[in-house]
Amino acid sequence: MPLLAGFVILVALCSLATAQPIRVEESRYAMGSLYVIEAWGEDRPRLQRALQEALDEVDRLDRLLSHYKKESELSRVNREAWPGPVRTDQELFDLLEASLNYSRASNGAFDISVGPLMRAWGFFRGDGRYPRDAERREALARIGYRKVKLARATRSITFTQPGVELDLGGIGKGYAVDRAGTVLRRAGVAAALISAGGSSILAIGHPPGKSAWTVSLQDPYDAEKPALPIQLRDEALSVSGSAEKFFELNGRRYSHIMDPRTGHPVESVLSVAVVSRTGIDGDALDNAFFVLGPRRASGLRRRYPVREVIFFLPHPKRKWMMVRR
Repeated sequence: MPLLAGFVILVALCSLATAQPIRVEESRYAMGSLYVIEAWGEDRPRLQRALQEALDEVDRLDRLLSHYKKESELSRVNREAWPGPVRTDQELFDLLEASLNYSRASNGAFDISVGPLMRAWGFFRGDGRYPRDAERREALARIGYRKVKLARATRSITFTQPGVELDLGGIGKGYAVDRAGTVLRRAGVAAALISAGGSSILAIGHPPGKSAWTVSLQDPYDAEKPALPIQLRDEALSVSGSAEKFFELNGRRYSHIMDPRTGHPVESVLSVAVVSRTGIDGDALDNAFFVLGPRRASGLRRRYPVREVIFFLPHPKRKWMMVRR
């Protein structure tokens, strides 16, 4: 080999060996939350393209799954599934089927038909209010996952009574971070952190020089205060908290997280964090665990690949206490 050629190859190898990882961050507002993706790699333009494609995927899901957008496929199902049946696309059908499976596993603690209750309590595009008893009972009569029937052979959905309304807000962000993660992995991204409003987070690999991504759980009363650091590597973190949306009346806090079985907001839990294998598991289960509480959560926990469930509970002397399962 000529001396000059050998020198050029040696310089190139040295450059590769000393190449520094590049950090890229992109964000976009979708599905009612700010999605932020941080990724590491060696090719900035390639990373930027991958992150934009992942956020494009989130936008696509927003157009498919939003019950606020009249033109979404979910809104069409809500309009037409009574008296039904209404045929839908495979992706939405599969997500609805998964949602009903979480409902059955949790005995209704997680329920995507809770929309009428959210309206009755003023949390649909509002800050909340205490409903009249008749209004709450009427909403309660319209909800229940058993009122949603799926036919896999025809990909069709039928509501068994009028007034049923599906809302995928309790599972959509977890599904979205999973799908964004799939886009990044297909693009060759090996280290990334995807956050949907801080409440649904997916970690891919780990950042340079570290063994895992570190994220902080917030104090259930003060979002500016960290409560607990969590290490994530190829895992998801999902958080459901009463501080996200609530109102106070006569010294009591009423949050937007409903117990679909009673028609009342849950008052015995402040927040729940779930570390799981996928975002969709965590997003559905944090709601279910919030409703069930730590004493009744063990049976459901054993059914899914969950590493840890962390409950923040009210405490009379120190405001809150933490229970880890």
